[in-house]
Amino acid sequence: MEKMKPNEKKYWLDDPRNVTKVYYGVWVICGIAALADLFYDKHVHFFWEEWFNFYGFYGFVGCVFLVLVAKQLRKLVMRPEDYYD
Repeated sequence: MEKMKPNEKKYWLDDPRNVTKVYYGVWVICGIAALADLFYDKHVHFFWEEWFNFYGFYGFVGCVFLVLVAKQLRKLVMRPEDYYD
C-alpha cells in the first residue's frame, strides 16, 4: 500500500481488504438472486424463459454484446486528437 500524504483524507475503499469484501459481497448477492429463481412461479411466454436463471444469462450476454459493439463503433466514429484545432 502506498504512503499517504499527511493531510490526505482516507476513504474506506482505499483499504484493499474492503475492496475484497465488496467483491465477494457482489458474488454472494448474485448467487442469492440466482437461487431465488428456483422458488417462484414463472408466467412465461416462451419455453426458454423457464430455464434456470435465464434472465441473468440473457443480461450478461447482452452486456458483453454491447461492449463488443461499442468497441467496434469507437473505431468508426473516433476523431483524431487535434480534430477541433
